[in-house]
Amino acid sequence: MLSSWVGNDCCIWERIQCNGVTGNVENLHLRGDWEYVFQLKKFYLVGNEVNSSLAELRHLKYLDLSGNDFQGSRIPDFIGSFKQLSYLNLSYAGFQGIIPPHIGNLSYLKVLDLSSNYKLMTDDMSWTFRLLSLELLDLSSVDLHGAQNRDMLFYMIPSLKELHLSYCGLSNVDLDPFLNSSRILPNIKHLDLSRNSFQGPLPGFFQNFTSLTFLDLSYNNLSMSLNFANLLNLIPSLSELHLSSCGLDNSFLSSSQLNFSTLSNTQHLDLSRNSFEGLFPSVLTNMSSLKVLDLSRNMLSSSVPVMPNLLELDLSSNKFNQIENVGIWRQCHLKQLSVAYNYFDEAMIDSPTNTSECSQYALERLDLSLSLNGKIPETLGRLTNLRGLHLMGNNLTGPIPEFLRRLKLLQVLDLSHNQLTGSIPTFLGKLSKLDLSFNQLTGSIPYSFGKLAALTYLNLEFNQLTGPIPTSLGRLVSLQEISVSSNMLQGSIPVSIGQLSKLHSLDLSNNSFDGVIFEANFANLSMLKHLDTSYNTKLVFNVSREWIPPFQLVILQMHSCNIANGFPHWLRNQRRLKELVLSNANISGPLPTWLQKMPFIPFLDLSHNNLTGPLTNLLNGISFDMFEYGVTGALYLENNLFNESIPWSLCRRTDLEYIDLSENRLIGNIPTCLWNLKKLHVIIFSSNNLSGVIPSCVALDFSPLVWLQLDDNNLTGELPQELGDFRDLRVLDLGDNKFYGNIPEWVGEKLTSLLVFRLHKNNFTGIIPGSLCRSSNLQILDVAYNNLTGTIPHCLGELNAMVHSDFLHRIAPDSNENVIQSIKGDDLTYVWIWDFLFNMDLSSNQLVGQIPVELTALSMLHGLNLSNNHLRGSIPDNMGNMRNLVSLDFSKNKLTGVIPSSMAELTFLSHLNLSNNNLSGRIPSGTQLESLNDPSIYAGNKGLCGHPLPKICTNHQVPSIMPKKKHKAADKMLKVWFYLDIMCGFVTGFCGVIGVLLFKKHWRKKLFMFAEETMERIYVAITVGHEEEKMGSGIDPWEWM
Repeated sequence: MLSSWVGNDCCIWERIQCNGVTGNVENLHLRGDWEYVFQLKKFYLVGNEVNSSLAELRHLKYLDLSGNDFQGSRIPDFIGSFKQLSYLNLSYAGFQGIIPPHIGNLSYLKVLDLSSNYKLMTDDMSWTFRLLSLELLDLSSVDLHGAQNRDMLFYMIPSLKELHLSYCGLSNVDLDPFLNSSRILPNIKHLDLSRNSFQGPLPGFFQNFTSLTFLDLSYNNLSMSLNFANLLNLIPSLSELHLSSCGLDNSFLSSSQLNFSTLSNTQHLDLSRNSFEGLFPSVLTNMSSLKVLDLSRNMLSSSVPVMPNLLELDLSSNKFNQIENVGIWRQCHLKQLSVAYNYFDEAMIDSPTNTSECSQYALERLDLSLSLNGKIPETLGRLTNLRGLHLMGNNLTGPIPEFLRRLKLLQVLDLSHNQLTGSIPTFLGKLSKLDLSFNQLTGSIPYSFGKLAALTYLNLEFNQLTGPIPTSLGRLVSLQEISVSSNMLQGSIPVSIGQLSKLHSLDLSNNSFDGVIFEANFANLSMLKHLDTSYNTKLVFNVSREWIPPFQLVILQMHSCNIANGFPHWLRNQRRLKELVLSNANISGPLPTWLQKMPFIPFLDLSHNNLTGPLTNLLNGISFDMFEYGVTGALYLENNLFNESIPWSLCRRTDLEYIDLSENRLIGNIPTCLWNLKKLHVIIFSSNNLSGVIPSCVALDFSPLVWLQLDDNNLTGELPQELGDFRDLRVLDLGDNKFYGNIPEWVGEKLTSLLVFRLHKNNFTGIIPGSLCRSSNLQILDVAYNNLTGTIPHCLGELNAMVHSDFLHRIAPDSNENVIQSIKGDDLTYVWIWDFLFNMDLSSNQLVGQIPVELTALSMLHGLNLSNNHLRGSIPDNMGNMRNLVSLDFSKNKLTGVIPSSMAELTFLSHLNLSNNNLSGRIPSGTQLESLNDPSIYAGNKGLCGHPLPKICTNHQVPSIMPKKKHKAADKMLKVWFYLDIMCGFVTGFCGVIGVLLFKKHWRKKLFMFAEETMERIYVAITVGHEEEKMGSGIDPWEWM
């Protein structure tokens, strides 16, 4: 912002204006520039105070410091010394504290805007009474609750014409002095009292405003106090009235006391977000001067009458179920109509009987989003004056109709989120925005797009388009945003794209582009803010190390591309980056030293590369307000070759929510200071060479930590009791370390939200604590390979999530962090589908006693492993209740008795190991058990006989007979093998291809590409399908494994 402030002549500096005669600085325009596209401030001032040297500009007449960040500092007293100031704007600037009364000294002030400083307040409003020239006062979001003399604000400034007091904490108490007052307030024309706490006899207050033309009372609870007739009769001058979200219903408009001559003055009426229902309010049809009517978010359902003078009508989010009730074809003079979110029962017919009611339609903007189904009706072609047509989010099918070409005045066309098919037609006219995303369009991008000279926005993402990007797009000099993400486009990126000098967003991700991107592809892209080339695995980014880009990016995403020449050196000139993703980009070598001197980058993902060396060159940025930037604080460095220790400088990242340093070569201790990061949700340090103990932490008032994964390191010691203070912890994975001691009772007592508890392969001793039974959400319990003793707690059969699950307890619907689990005898890493997995592994300990029969109630379990213990007794008879079991391992125990016949009912069982016990009798028969024909699964049980063992059962060994209905079910299963193959192929294709396309856009999907590495993940995915569809067909997807 201040880059031009060089030299001694400040009058030539940008944003400063001086008097042409005296040379005195009179105007200072320092408004922060807000970039709405990315919800980021493009450039703005930051500081903990306004510099006192500003007070030397005694001749200032205009001062604008709005849109900057003064970080909670107070408005300086010296502002009151600018005696000639006529304009002062300090809105949206992060000021706090008491408004200095010295502002009242600015007697020439005409405009004062202190709005949207959310912790600004005043204790006495009398300072405003000295502003005798003030015409506009905006104190919105300033806390006036309890301020003295606030009631006098309305009449003590005689020149005041416009007053904004929205969200100021005002109530009826502030209006009481006016209820019986006859004082006339002739000058105020614009009054905003929205978002306060008014209720009661408000009309008595407004009778004093004889010139009021604009009134906003929205978001006040006026349901029991306000009457439309009284309000309009008391303020006959009113032309614009806003009563949104006031709790109003039909009774508000039912009065017979309305003066229709008064009604004729009202031109703009906002009654949105209320409780009007049923019939369209008839009184509104008598308001002959009404031009704008907003009835959105109500419950109207009847026919809408014709209002000849009405120009804008918003009926969105009501209860209309027939499009004929809206009367599109009867509204001849209407220019804007929105009926979005009404969900009509029937498709819009192509030949309405009443289209002849209008010889010509004035309609310029029509919004039917989330309301229609069927095909796009040809009758819309009659609306030849249309400038904007919004049909987003419907169930529209078929091709894009040719009649749209005839709408030559059309500027905005939104057909996104439908099921449209076929190719993209040639569009003519003055299109400035075209959105065809999330459809099923095929073919190539038309070369004719190059003729749409006014086009500023083009979105074609999530279709099935093929071919290259046409070079003609380089002619669209007005284009600001392009997205062709998630198609099947091929070829190289045309150099002509680099000529789009106004382009600020370019998304080419999730395609099959190839070739090399050079400097020429960005030659004139000086306005570019967002670049995404992710998931184009054949695309190579090859620019020289000396290249200085013409742009300053805010977001750069290059996941799964090929970056040549190592870490991109051109990034050192990027000063506004807030999100940088260079994962899986074939980058090797150490982090460059210049990286630590870069401006702070909140979201950094360098994962899945071959980066080496220490982490000391990471950015040493300061903390920031994530809500201001709209970016989550995250650091993803997993799957690299980083070494040395975790730097303590990470603790400066007080913004961090996610940190993943897994699968590197880090050594040393875990920094204690990490526990002080109050926003941290996820810590993943798996698969390193970290040592020492888990540092004790000072309990915070609130810690949002939900995921702590330290597995596969060399950590030791007992579990610190302070871990119990992370009450929201849902994943605790400490497996494959050297921890020892007892499993603490507080794990089950305090960590009641746990979904995953994994202590696999440590040195824990003692018993399995019964308090674990209180973890009702637990779905993965793994304490295998320790030295635990005692019996298996019977209460483990009461773990609610393992008995029945509604999946409502997941961390997030797009969770993708890894969890290692032993299923079917192998350690597998489950990525994005772990939260559908239910497993209990107590194997390789010193457990004794019997298998608790209560465990058979855990019907959700996919895996149960009790092997390599000292368990005795028989296998519970009702094992068949565990109907979702995929893997069962009771091997290497001292079990006796027969294998219960109910195990033939485990129709999903694909891995079974009962070897090395003392079992006897005939092996039960059944379709699923008979498919497990490996004799080793029963080896070491001398008394067993029958298939698949070579030992034949004698007559005295009673066979386990399967009921007839089971035989019928088995026969039925044999008839659906063909369909099984189709289903398995579909699941494989979905997870490997379509799933990537669907989930790529979310940054937490970065590990998703590994979901197809093994067929084991596919079978868990099929388990997910079983859970969601409840296997209504009876098909067994596990028999093919």
